[in-house]
Amino acid sequence: QVQLVESGGGLVQPGGSLRLSCAASASIFSNYAMGWYRQVPGKQRELVASITRNGNTGYAASVKGRFTISRDSAKNTMYLQMNSLQPEDTAVYYCNRSPVSTFSSWGQGTQVTVSS
Repeated sequence: QVQLVESGGGLVQPGGSLRLSCAASASIFSNYAMGWYRQVPGKQRELVASITRNGNTGYAASVKGRFTISRDSAKNTMYLQMNSLQPEDTAVYYCNRSPVSTFSSWGQGTQVTVSS
């Protein structure tokens, strides 16, 4: 069974930083590229960063240069270091394989709120 547990969100002021963590089951982490997604109410979930099994990364234009994705294969854990956070980064952040499958299940996500 696929398990995805996101953590590390919170309230931060503009310009601040947060580090998100994603604990994933080995069945997904070992076999797929992984990604961080975010969603705000009323909008579609969007991919913000991805990382292949061999460490190649990709970023959405809106976060490039501010966010850094990484993965620890020994721990089946993925991270998202978010710096220079802006109010428009406010969203619920999720992790999953990249790209997702039609049948992919999602974790509960972690809320990131950027506000003064």
